Amino acid sequence: MTKFVGTGVALITPFNEDLSIDFEALSRLVEYNINNGTDYLVISGTTGESVTITKEEKKKIVSHIVTVNNGRVPLVLGIGGNNTAAVIEEINTTDLSQIDAILSVSPYYSKPTQKGIYQHFKAISAIAPKPIILYNVPGRTSSNMLPETTLRLAKDFENIIAVKEAKGDVSQYLQLIKNKPEGFHIISGDDDLALTVALAGGSGVISVIGQALPKEFSQMIRNGIAGKSKKAYETHFSLMEITSLIFSENNPAGIKSVLNALNISSAYVRLPLVEATSELDKKIKNALNTLEIS
Repeated sequence: MTKFVGTGVALITPFNEDLSIDFEALSRLVEYNINNGTDYLVISGTTGESVTITKEEKKKIVSHIVTVNNGRVPLVLGIGGNNTAAVIEEINTTDLSQIDAILSVSPYYSKPTQKGIYQHFKAISAIAPKPIILYNVPGRTSSNMLPETTLRLAKDFENIIAVKEAKGDVSQYLQLIKNKPEGFHIISGDDDLALTVALAGGSGVISVIGQALPKEFSQMIRNGIAGKSKKAYETHFSLMEITSLIFSENNPAGIKSVLNALNISSAYVRLPLVEATSELDKKIKNALNTLEIS
């Protein structure tokens, strides 16, 4: 599916001061991304603080984004967890009519074997009415979905169409790109390695920083996919500092600090996360000034 080539962004959930959802800011964020080159939007991932969003809030967020988007770019919805039956139930009871794919994280905390990971996604594949993008993020799940497991799932199930790979390991990316079946997408989940992955034959990125700098980041990825390495790396080098800064404390506090500085949304996060420190705020503003973005 070519609709998942390029730059997707893992949207934050903006909050008001009372930590209710700021739907006006969410509208601004969606419009800002669509108008500046983002290829698709990812809803209710880790960056969206999915673990502290209620089921009812999630429905309202999805409905709001569907309305604002109005069919302009593809939408991906995060539905994952370490209780296979609960993931299946959520998929079966969610209105996916306006959703183009499901992003489903490899089971966290339980630390299943590779066989367990395979069987988890096999069970999800059997009932999913939409294409599935696997999500491997060992830094959060405490288990690595090995390339052999990812590729086995890709070959065995037609509706498993991609992996968002976020181990931060170039060798693992290259194994996936080298051995993937035709039409299967290797999508970077590491902003700092996104260009490397695109140049090596990956399909792009699901980015955090991209939602704050969609014009620059999405063009960099397009240049990378097109093999225009010199031009792409010029952008990459200019974005290195801000990309590093947003992950220096916690995600999404860093990206929310950037979006606050850009007057798109507030910096509020829900506990157990806390807002970026004043020191990080200052560094982020300085980095943005260097980029001449305000």
